Amino acid sequence: MRTIAVLNQKGGVGKTSTAVNLGAALARQDQRVLLLDLDPQAHLTYSLGIMAHELPRTVSAVLMRECPADAVTMEVGPLHVVPASVALAGTEVDLASAEGRESRLRDALSSVSGYDFAILDCPPNLGMLTLNAMVAAGELLVPVQPEFLALQSLGKLMETVKAIRKGWNPDLALTGILMTRYQRTKKLHREIRRKIRDYFGDALLETAIRDNISLAEAPSFGKDIFTYKPRSNGAADYRNLALELLRRGAP
Repeated sequence: MRTIAVLNQKGGVGKTSTAVNLGAALARQDQRVLLLDLDPQAHLTYSLGIMAHELPRTVSAVLMRECPADAVTMEVGPLHVVPASVALAGTEVDLASAEGRESRLRDALSSVSGYDFAILDCPPNLGMLTLNAMVAAGELLVPVQPEFLALQSLGKLMETVKAIRKGWNPDLALTGILMTRYQRTKKLHREIRRKIRDYFGDALLETAIRDNISLAEAPSFGKDIFTYKPRSNGAADYRNLALELLRRGAP
């Protein structure tokens, strides 16, 4: 199972949209996909039409070792989802003093089978939940928007990755940097893409996610982009992303 953490400490870069729609695209390539929502805002959960506030147990129970992951896993079309809720904010606090706090998610996923991919949607910070994702994952997928501050945030993130490799997960690899809300006609966007390519080389994925209103609309209907607007640019771009990751294979 390839375990990919969709991660950027900066908010609003398209992490949840990428986790949901990459998962849906992979499922349409006959891959068995498990999505895990690790953000207390539960945006991934709500984006798939699951009412997080009504759930008796979520990923919080898994991290606190109250139940295995499959006990809270839900099916949404071809996807399997481990949902979150606002209770996850309290769980992060509880984890700070818990035994084996950094490896709770890795331990939980060690008993999960039957999937080709596990995709982890991380919160927009480098707290305990994100740490758990980086310890559990084999790969990082980093969405970035084409702005100059993206370069600074990428630099800080790579410093964190080095620390994680040294302390907890030496096999953690950067699968790719994904440009989101990209408009090729804008000079600034092309310039930022060139700078990231110059610094990170092949880590910058060939696929870029174009700015597309359908991607913003789909969560309000509780649907992924392929269910909502299968002929949109957003669907085409996430299909291309899935194919690129499959071609590249695990690092």
